[in-house]
Amino acid sequence: MYLPRRLRATFDAACQGFPAVLVTGPRQSGKTTFLRRTLSDDAGYVTFDDPVEVAYARDDPNGFLDRFAGRPVALDEIQYVPELLPYIKMRIDMQRHICGRFLLTGSQQFALMQGVTESLAGRVAVLELLPLSEFELGVGDTTLAQTLWLGGYPEPRLNPAIRDLWVRSYLRTYLERDVRQVRDIQDMRAFEQFLGLLAARHGQEFEKASLARDCGVSQPTIAQWVSVLAASYAVFLLPPWHRNLGKRLIKRPKLYFLDPALVCTLTRQPSAEAARAGPLGGPLLEGVVVAEAVKLFAALGQSAPCFFWRDRSGLEVDLLLELAGGVVPVEIKSTATPTVGHTRPLRRLRELIGEQCAAGLLVCNISEPRELPGGVIALPWRHWPRWLAETVLRAHP
Repeated sequence: MYLPRRLRATFDAACQGFPAVLVTGPRQSGKTTFLRRTLSDDAGYVTFDDPVEVAYARDDPNGFLDRFAGRPVALDEIQYVPELLPYIKMRIDMQRHICGRFLLTGSQQFALMQGVTESLAGRVAVLELLPLSEFELGVGDTTLAQTLWLGGYPEPRLNPAIRDLWVRSYLRTYLERDVRQVRDIQDMRAFEQFLGLLAARHGQEFEKASLARDCGVSQPTIAQWVSVLAASYAVFLLPPWHRNLGKRLIKRPKLYFLDPALVCTLTRQPSAEAARAGPLGGPLLEGVVVAEAVKLFAALGQSAPCFFWRDRSGLEVDLLLELAGGVVPVEIKSTATPTVGHTRPLRRLRELIGEQCAAGLLVCNISEPRELPGGVIALPWRHWPRWLAETVLRAHP
């Protein structure tokens, strides 16, 4: 079963304007499937998971590329052969007018991006394919508990029977393959403990000091490990919103895992319903709502203008979207009984910002939208993906 990806329109546009297009993102997010679905019938395809192709490309890069003269070629997992990038650059420069000629994918962002920026600067469009969004999945009859439990990676979401084995295997493969290649982490047991502690803090402010203390490592080590997770798309950091742009940079961000299934497994949740009803139920829903915005902007080829807001008294708005014309605040609660009390942070933020701030949304676990005092709309979590897409595309056509 193949679900069309929102990235397709952005990818097609990039192929019309750039000689090379790189699709990056986490492992198993569907990059290979996406690329093969977009290839024309005459295009070549090579995966560098094949050691024979790796050896050929390294030993005879010109001979390797000569096979695809005059037609586009998809080079899957290009990070395994960074030596090929200078030869791709030379061929681009000889026929700069030909667009969509080299279609690349890669997963390990650190080494990959260094090679791309050095060799193909100005010649390549860099796009991100993240796990399936709820918009792409269509939500349908999936319950909130199932959404939190299955996550957005194509394999477990489309085949729930393999969910437990797939997620455990993914985490193990990630630890043993990707992390060791990106950073030389000596104490893997400490790193595994760190992952569990970090997952338990899903949706909280990122505090290096407390994590370092609990893991028994230094704060610079914690910062390095989080940078590895962010570079490989396991987590993302949601920055704080402040009118003073400088203060946004010095305040602590909130940290989310991109996929709730990873959080459920790392925190040893026994079942989907236990995860939804337990203490992590609220943060898990919050992460799904925030990730939907991150995934949408990635599909549009844009950085996500997403933030959170907190005042000195601790009053907090979970998500702010900075769109053309103003700010849209979004509060996220797992409650099925939204009240005017839940809108207090939204109302306070609007008092501070003024008309530039919309009345906002309260995304929660209800079945139909309803209006609350002050113009705030209580929106079912199922409706959030479509509301978000329509609002963002209206603001950024």
